[in-house]
Amino acid sequence: MKVVTFGELMIRLQPYNYERFVQADHLEFTFGGGEANVAVSLANYGAEAVFVTKLPAHAIGQAAVNSLRRYGVDTSKIVRGGDRVGIYFNEKGASQRPSVCIYDRAHSAIQESDPSEFNWEEIFEGADWFHFTGITPALGPNMVAACLAACKVAKERGVKISCDLNYRGKLWTRDQARAAMTELCKYVDVCISNEEDAKDVFGIEAEATDITAGTLNKEGYKSVARQLADKFGFEKVAITLRESKSAFDNDWSAMLYDVKNDEYCFSKLYHLHIIDRIGGGDSFGGGLIYALLTGHNTQSAVEFAVAASALKHSIEGDYNFATVPEVEKLAGGDASGRVQR
Repeated sequence: MKVVTFGELMIRLQPYNYERFVQADHLEFTFGGGEANVAVSLANYGAEAVFVTKLPAHAIGQAAVNSLRRYGVDTSKIVRGGDRVGIYFNEKGASQRPSVCIYDRAHSAIQESDPSEFNWEEIFEGADWFHFTGITPALGPNMVAACLAACKVAKERGVKISCDLNYRGKLWTRDQARAAMTELCKYVDVCISNEEDAKDVFGIEAEATDITAGTLNKEGYKSVARQLADKFGFEKVAITLRESKSAFDNDWSAMLYDVKNDEYCFSKLYHLHIIDRIGGGDSFGGGLIYALLTGHNTQSAVEFAVAASALKHSIEGDYNFATVPEVEKLAGGDASGRVQR
């Protein structure tokens, strides 16, 4: 199976341990980005994962490429050029103090790229699936056009398309997001959302739910999924459900709605003690894509995706390094964390 993902790969700079920005005198240097994170997950599961972006030809750009190649991601379709790699600074939250992300990604190579630089006919040769997120079109009108061109070619070739709505208020307004995503979602087969994105992008809100208080209403999310499917004709809608008790402790689950069979499947609930939550949603997306491509039924697919994401929350950095056997073991009920000898 061949999966193509498209987006920005950034440098992640982070104080060590749980230091605040104002007290840190040195930073950890890694790479990450929504669609790149999905590609790494899929490569670890044994899929042919192709990541598409634009990165400078200098040494930092090459380091970014190498961060993917070491895990088996196909980087041959990455366009090289431009002047800079986008950066985001991450301050890890602790207890009741939330994490904070500060972007420094203006004028990155991909943000200033031209849609014509991506040869989608060639990129989608032999592909089974295409994945992007709402972060990529948020980078500018040129990236809206690039995503639209990709979706059109993918649809013509019969490639399944998934999109994680991933609204980022620091990148664009709700009105801009709604206009762009309304057009792009016409091509999407599998929509991934969370308790906030459907409301922020399309004004669709779950009733009797307070995400800041950590309370969720399952019936409300059935309604959200059905409204999204009715609006865009999605085949499936996945909604991740995060009940945040503190920066360290979350309850984590998800729902997958199969439109054809009118089937709503909720996963088991995991009580997470978080090491690093960035990339948690991306690891869900990677797990879901893998499960659907390998023939899992609706319940099994959402269980695999949530288990994959639960494991990611225990791993430092953006990328998820869980293997299929590890995910299957957790999805099967072994959440003991006992030493494996």
